[in-house]
Amino acid sequence: MLLAIDVGNTHTVIGAFNDETLVADWRMASVTHRTADENWLTIKSFCTDAGIDLATITGVGISSVVPDLTFVYKQLARKHFHVEPLSVSGDLPLGIRIAYSDPSMVGADRICNAVAGFKRYGGPLIIIDFGTATTYDVVSADGDYLGGVITLGLESMATELHRRAAKLPRVELRFPRKVIGNDTATSMQSGLMLGTVDAVEGMVRRIREELGAPARVIATGGLAQIIARHTTVIEACEPSLVLDGIRMIYDRLRPAPGR
Repeated sequence: MLLAIDVGNTHTVIGAFNDETLVADWRMASVTHRTADENWLTIKSFCTDAGIDLATITGVGISSVVPDLTFVYKQLARKHFHVEPLSVSGDLPLGIRIAYSDPSMVGADRICNAVAGFKRYGGPLIIIDFGTATTYDVVSADGDYLGGVITLGLESMATELHRRAAKLPRVELRFPRKVIGNDTATSMQSGLMLGTVDAVEGMVRRIREELGAPARVIATGGLAQIIARHTTVIEACEPSLVLDGIRMIYDRLRPAPGR
């Protein structure tokens, strides 16, 4: 089995794969002051509750955008699973061309999204990841990673509005019944939720125009399904796309015996 670890700025998602099947996945806060041993106890508890024998985990793949936690999870893999983990980066021989001026600067999660997205849907493809940042990753018809767009994520926007304006409250991230809000909370929800939908539709239109092709659009991340229900631009949601990408890259670079 493979343990795939997707370390984001806000959350860390962990998935256990039996060959190509995701048998269990968990979400926890990305806390930089936790030690490898503390995170190990959490993972051990997750696996025990899911009925997964820790001895069957023979590989660890890591996608991380938090350098301090990359180090912690590498330590964890070496000490508790006795394996050398694979940490995804643009410097690896991924089998795709990365059209960034410096491939090492592409976020590991964006690489995983591109690899898994192209494998499932082909190209050209636009992958929207709704996380701490909202990213748009563009893959060509040949599977090349062309780059993309980075903007502030929906939860981050809501937090910043509350933090920077004394009279603006924290609001639930849900769609209001109408565009014109009749109180502060619904006005903010309209701006956040409907504004995000309009931003998605506008950005997809711009990317397609630049590509000169009707690229397919898929979405991932915690809020993907909520946004997708309010726009026809998003054609599919893939909540475990980064985990699948970690697995695919791991299988490519460290194939299991007999494959």
